[in-house]
Amino acid sequence: MNTSLPDNEIKVWDLPTRVFHWTLAGSFMIAYLTEDDFIALHTLAGYTIIGLILFRLVWGVVGPRHARFSDFAHPPGSVLAYLKQVIRFRAERYLGHNPAGGAMVFALLIALILTIVSGLVTYGAEQAAGPLAGVMNDLPAYIGKAAEEVHEFFANVTLLLVLLHLAGVLVASLQHGENLVRSMINGRKQAPR
Repeated sequence: MNTSLPDNEIKVWDLPTRVFHWTLAGSFMIAYLTEDDFIALHTLAGYTIIGLILFRLVWGVVGPRHARFSDFAHPPGSVLAYLKQVIRFRAERYLGHNPAGGAMVFALLIALILTIVSGLVTYGAEQAAGPLAGVMNDLPAYIGKAAEEVHEFFANVTLLLVLLHLAGVLVASLQHGENLVRSMINGRKQAPR
């Protein structure tokens, strides 16, 4: 089997990053769609997301170059300047995450963490289950209901961020003439010209 890359492609996304990305996308979709109707599946998807985020926090420090947070953490001014260039259709191409994509990674991680924490509080308060059950079981019922509202709010914020992420992937793919979805599947992008 020939494992060499074509001359015009370079390996960018490592296998753990790609597996994380697609497993997180699937787990969030399952959790979002199951909500109240299938609590066992919803909970399993939520716990999977917890594990994935813990992995990503570690991998963002010790992983290969383009997986590291240091590779795509940009100050807000750089992100705004990049977005202005996107609107003008003159945005610079990045081999890894561009400044807007990097900001989206952080926004999604924060939104998912808030969704998870509020979900664990809700699960403990309303189902008397999960790691917070012992702390939550003696609290008034309105605490669980409030946590559920917060959980649903952050789940919807996460969904909105996912939709913005997909729009950004589409725009960047069109702007730079590359298939970023394929890149996140096979790990390869066009080599810099």
